[in-house]
Amino acid sequence: MKTLKIVLITLLILVAIPFIAGVFIDQEYSVVREVTIDQPKEEVFEYVKLLKNQDNFSSWALKDPKMTKSFKGVDGEVGFISGWKSEDPNVGIGEQEILAIDNGKRIDYALRFKEPFEASDKAYMAFEKINETQTKVIWGFEGKMDYPMNTMLLMMDMEEMIGNDFQEGLQKLKSILEK
Repeated sequence: MKTLKIVLITLLILVAIPFIAGVFIDQEYSVVREVTIDQPKEEVFEYVKLLKNQDNFSSWALKDPKMTKSFKGVDGEVGFISGWKSEDPNVGIGEQEILAIDNGKRIDYALRFKEPFEASDKAYMAFEKINETQTKVIWGFEGKMDYPMNTMLLMMDMEEMIGNDFQEGLQKLKSILEK
């Protein structure tokens, strides 16, 4: 009986640890990557503001060439929505909407993931003029995992997972625009 009691208490403690830890773990995270492109800021911005062009450089868009795409609204304008549906669990189902455009400076997006998990996050692309022929492009992502799911952030390196895809996408963008 004493052994069973010790086993049950141990199991209870092991189950409780992630829930207790989740109270102290930040629920929000962000990832930012940047690249310098040898093109004037206006040209870079005009290309990137068209959400359909992300299909040419976004790592996620390139993971499944068979995915179904849908579009609502006028590309390059606030309210435009690009949706995707893929059988690939690394791509899933979701949509991206242009929330705000600060002409020549920044584009803000809403990301709504439906499968393989539900989430609603924010992303942005910002543009800084380095000189007449060079532009810094910054791609950022802001996410949140509610309690108690935020304990997964201890085991998942979002900076690496998302950051690597952003860096790969930015390098593709650079090669496209510098041709």
